[in-house]
Amino acid sequence: MAKVIMIQGTMSNAGKSWLTAGLCRVFAQDGYRVAPFKSQNMALNSFITRDGFEMGRAQVVQAEAAYREPDVRMNPILLKPTSDQGSQVIVNGEVLGNMPAAEYFRYKARLVPAIMEAYSSLAEENDILVIEGAGSPAEINLKENDIVNMGLAALVDAPVLLVGDIDRGGVFAQLIGTVDLLEPFERDMVKGLIINKFR
Repeated sequence: MAKVIMIQGTMSNAGKSWLTAGLCRVFAQDGYRVAPFKSQNMALNSFITRDGFEMGRAQVVQAEAAYREPDVRMNPILLKPTSDQGSQVIVNGEVLGNMPAAEYFRYKARLVPAIMEAYSSLAEENDILVIEGAGSPAEINLKENDIVNMGLAALVDAPVLLVGDIDRGGVFAQLIGTVDLLEPFERDMVKGLIINKFR
């Protein structure tokens, strides 16, 4: 089974996707078989794989960084916004249907088996998986049934690196505030803090 590391951020656009891609490239250059993984992504535009499935474009860039063919298992859940309150839900590259945000919030726990099947399959084929979280793990209104940040880290026993964006200011408050809002067992999973976007 693959070793695993997870990149989480203090907010959206903290640089999680690029850091994940960078780690994929470094590990690949070091001779490891590595793959990216993001259990749930949200994007308006998707990528169509060679076998006709939809996945997030960020995971395509990360796959290319790892010298790998994009594989829908790298992004088993893709949300494509249809309005400011709902999204098209794509599971394993195929459309499940449209859901308002409140309905998806109630439904998403049922997607854990699909996420774990994709994850386990990739873990059997690789030396290292680099997992990307989404948004912030401290969004307390989204923590129930979390499938993309600390909820996933706990499921797969992943050490977490937390990324903050210095370009926006307040980076120390971002990082320490995020850590302080985590549960004690979640804090134990955070193994390092990264300050990103130095000029």
